[in-house]
Amino acid sequence: MSSIDTSLPEEITSVTANDTDETLSKDVIFELLKNRRRREVLAYLLEAEETVTLGELAEQIAAWENDTDINALSSDQRKRVYVALYQTHLPKMDDAGIVDYDQDRGLITLADNADLLVMYLDTDTHRRERWDRWYAAMSVVGAVVLAAGLLGVPGISAIPLSALAGVIVAAFLAVSFAHVFVNHRFQQVVEEKLSRIK
Repeated sequence: MSSIDTSLPEEITSVTANDTDETLSKDVIFELLKNRRRREVLAYLLEAEETVTLGELAEQIAAWENDTDINALSSDQRKRVYVALYQTHLPKMDDAGIVDYDQDRGLITLADNADLLVMYLDTDTHRRERWDRWYAAMSVVGAVVLAAGLLGVPGISAIPLSALAGVIVAAFLAVSFAHVFVNHRFQQVVEEKLSRIK
């Protein structure tokens, strides 16, 4: 009977929690992300935003894997996930600095390098702002205001068309500057994270 290989790849064993540069190689990142359970650990911890117990983590992942409610899980389903997390997945993630795993107490929390993996996941927390909606809304509002001015709608027709156009252009400039600023900040964050990947 063959035994399960729980040894860690060389790339992961070479990364220790004491590394001061907090960098990971792409090989380590992809090694960690290739396993669905590790991705589910990351997703659960991102949503929890706090320290969780191994028991509750194992229950939730078992429920996801079996497409059922936690209360409907069998003890075998819970145990299978619990053992795999305890022996394999959480130690690998802890060695890479993705989670802080206190094996004795069964407590898990996200660690500093977790953000490097999140970049590669399709998560709601990393959705980009939809600037196209802002520009479309401003275009519609601007067109309605100018049309109201041209048609002589009371209140708006008292304002010269050149002033209305100036306000609309100023609003577009303000949103454009905000868009550039937000994109610049986002790019800085991405570049900082990429600089931590070897």
